[in-house]
Amino acid sequence: MSDPVEPIEKSLFDAPPMGAQERMVEAILFASAEPVSVAELTARLPHGCDPAEALARLRKRYEGRGVHLVRVGDSWAMRTAPDLGHLMRKETVEQRKLSRAAIETLAIVAYHQPVTRAEIEEIRGVSVSRGTIDQLIELDWIRFGRRRMTPGRPVTFVVTEHFLDHFGLESARDLPGIKELRSAGLLDNRPPPGAARAGEDDEDEATGGQSELFED
Repeated sequence: MSDPVEPIEKSLFDAPPMGAQERMVEAILFASAEPVSVAELTARLPHGCDPAEALARLRKRYEGRGVHLVRVGDSWAMRTAPDLGHLMRKETVEQRKLSRAAIETLAIVAYHQPVTRAEIEEIRGVSVSRGTIDQLIELDWIRFGRRRMTPGRPVTFVVTEHFLDHFGLESARDLPGIKELRSAGLLDNRPPPGAARAGEDDEDEATGGQSELFED
């Protein structure tokens, strides 16, 4: 008499059901103070999981809710729905105003990245002080990019995911155009940055104006 066939046990390496994967991804995102990339999720989830699929399902599930799943560069995060943002405001808010030089430098990096310091100075028409660059790096709004394969191999600058997250952008491609900036009152008909100030240095603008678009 032949032995009874033993039931096939589920492999320890089988991925959990998609519903369980969604719950795990949801828990990780809620507990994280910073956006989480798909690569990070893959490393933390059980073998065989598909975090990209779980994210797509979660994003659809949270549509119309008080909390949205949003993409920030190559990462993902849970964020309050835009129309409910006023409920999250503190009664006392400390604001740090950027100098005009910092605002212009940040805008140039955002719209022309990757861009070198020399290119920033060429566009602005004035020199860029080291303090201006250091301030934007300290705020985690710009970072060093790849070096250019040109003589001297100058370093380039690009905006960070923190910058995108701060302004609610998925990528730099979502930055508003000139017409949108003008209609929002964030851009006037002044001459291009530096056109009437050639030769000035950033240090003369340390206490300059601000822009709503780049207000911290």
